[in-house]
Amino acid sequence: MGRETRVYIVSDSLGETAERVAHGAAIQFENGDIKIERVPYVANRDGIDRVLNRAAAGSSVIVYTLVRPELREYLAEVATARGIAHVDVMGPVLNAFQQVLAMPPLLVPGLSHRLDQEYFARVEAVEFAVKYDDGKDPKGIREADVVLLGVSRTSKTPLSLYLANHRLKVANVPLVPEIPVPSEVFTEGRLKAIGLMIDPELLMSIRRQRLKSLGLGTSAQYATMERIMVELDYAWEIFNRLKCPVIDVSNHAVEETATRVLEIRQKEAIGS
Repeated sequence: MGRETRVYIVSDSLGETAERVAHGAAIQFENGDIKIERVPYVANRDGIDRVLNRAAAGSSVIVYTLVRPELREYLAEVATARGIAHVDVMGPVLNAFQQVLAMPPLLVPGLSHRLDQEYFARVEAVEFAVKYDDGKDPKGIREADVVLLGVSRTSKTPLSLYLANHRLKVANVPLVPEIPVPSEVFTEGRLKAIGLMIDPELLMSIRRQRLKSLGLGTSAQYATMERIMVELDYAWEIFNRLKCPVIDVSNHAVEETATRVLEIRQKEAIGS
């Protein structure tokens, strides 16, 4: 084993990408005494100079992901002049993309980290929608961004999952005359509530198709017009008590209904 080699990870963001590359390379040198140190948020030449001065004092390698070309060029020029080994992880890839795509990169540090945050926010929202689907736990009403209410087969679940891809946490509550609406809907959920309504004839057709797919007879009370009207009247009663917006989902794709939900949310945000 020789002397210690220090690897400086230099980045204008967190430096996670360069650090993963450095660790991947270091593991190939089983007997090497390699220490990796991350230097994040380097935004100017002064920051680069401080790293270069430390690197020049011993056996060092600089691995860097700098988005701004002038900083990449400066680091490479000075490191070469001072005999410091250096590896540009980001520059060659950016240049290749720019050449093939015939367009300039945004050159905004930290975009990948922001995308990661958006991804995990969507995953969290999807998990929330599944956990609080169909009134499973009224506690979700307190944490939800949107509370959807409607009778059975008004697309509450697919709409909840679609809105989750917009990073909205959605709880949905079925409206059944025989089952009291959770009290949380009228307290924590009142300002988040959105009602879903549907044409009775269309709903009867949808419910009959559902029964048929389950191998059941289409004459069940669930799919009768009498039962449907009782449920829809009850839904209107709840919507009126909440004074909440109501969206007619009849013959509308989930995407269209989701757009209406987002529009309602935007108007409420502007008005608040």
